[in-house]
Amino acid sequence: MNFSDDMKRAASALQAWIERAESREDSVLMQPRMAALARDLKLDELMREGGLTGARLSAFLETCLEASHRIQHPASMGHQVSCPHPASFIGGLMDVMTNNPMAIYEMGPAAATVEFAVVNWLLRKAGWEPHPWPGAGRKDEAHAAGVLTHGGSLAQLTALAAARAHADPEAWENGNDPALTVIAPPDAHYSISRAMGILGLGQKALSPAPCDALGRVRPDALDSQIRRLKAEGRRIMAVTANAGCTAAGLYDDFNAIADVCEAHDLWLHIDGAHGAAAFITSRYRHLMDGAEHARSLVWDAHKMLRAPGLCAAVLMRDHRDLDHAFQQKASYLFHDKEQIGFDAISRTVECTKAGIGLKFFTGLAGQGEAALAAYVESRFDLGARAAKMISAHPDFELAVEPQANIVCFALRGLDDHGHLELRKKLLATGRAYITTTEFAGRRWLRLVFMNPETTLGDVEEALALLLELAKNET
Repeated sequence: MNFSDDMKRAASALQAWIERAESREDSVLMQPRMAALARDLKLDELMREGGLTGARLSAFLETCLEASHRIQHPASMGHQVSCPHPASFIGGLMDVMTNNPMAIYEMGPAAATVEFAVVNWLLRKAGWEPHPWPGAGRKDEAHAAGVLTHGGSLAQLTALAAARAHADPEAWENGNDPALTVIAPPDAHYSISRAMGILGLGQKALSPAPCDALGRVRPDALDSQIRRLKAEGRRIMAVTANAGCTAAGLYDDFNAIADVCEAHDLWLHIDGAHGAAAFITSRYRHLMDGAEHARSLVWDAHKMLRAPGLCAAVLMRDHRDLDHAFQQKASYLFHDKEQIGFDAISRTVECTKAGIGLKFFTGLAGQGEAALAAYVESRFDLGARAAKMISAHPDFELAVEPQANIVCFALRGLDDHGHLELRKKLLATGRAYITTTEFAGRRWLRLVFMNPETTLGDVEEALALLLELAKNET
């Protein structure tokens, strides 16, 4: 295998693929049947015989990329998936090539140092005291902490494990107290309920938070709910709130919720996987006001911070909370030694943890935080402009004024099933990509602006195409 030549082939193919996507030359996505695609890719043959190099590699890349979703296409407006900054590709390549399981410092000093730095950058943006560099502070010194995980679901699990350890320190050894309860909005991301199942707490331990018609937590009713649950003998492990709910991107009132939690000495956890990006902006920073009073926060760099997947941060105001999330014994890993770096392994579900901070860092360093903040503001601005245009159109109905870069809307006169069918027809054209969601009791079409090249013109074209497809069915 001529590695250098094959790297050039791969780089050339990927560069051409991205350029075609950005120029709107190709379709947003193509969806061949899986069995046919496997045959065209010659997967069984290549796994059996090897030889994925040279001309065979070029053929594989061409077929594989043709069937890949073009996140870089400006008409890709469907999911909360980042359009990675090109500089982040270098970090990804470094991570794969070095293959350093950096949760133990000695196994990946560079990757561990980079992750430590980017976590502290996130902590500062959240308004918390960053973690001192090893040897620069006392272990009992008050400061925040965090760790990067392979996705938001692991980050949510880590945060709730820490909340459980705080509420019931004996749970790790003795099992869960059946009275433990988590209060969460009904439209909280499914990773919250999944974490409840993984932790052995079960779905019955989830108590739906009182919310308004748009799914935002009502702090006034939250106080009454807490008092009622306590009177019933429940032990409230945590209260969760949304910083950009999945469906419509709306933010809860963190100051008011934090006041209620503080009055009852309860753990406040904020799911900021998507919306915490407002922290780095000037004009939208107010959306996160009060979040500094939370005890834990999840923030996905692979959403609005333009890092490739997966790279999620779980951050905690008090580093001791994160240190107590897990308990473990492994003599080959955990023992007394001179610590010139920092071992993150005690803070994560993962043992063999990739250097995911490298991808985040190289993307951030490639553009700088001012450019990243401008990108976030531009996408939030586009959400407001698109909503204004949709509101003014007689054939469309806006679900709610957006607070971020997610816009939900409907075609007047079309029911839930009709919207699903309309989206199916839109995707078949390959000319635009959007999603649907349930919100406020009905199904809506949904736009999410992640690509920095998406313009209001792309939105106009998608709306015109939707109307054309709907008209052809009548």
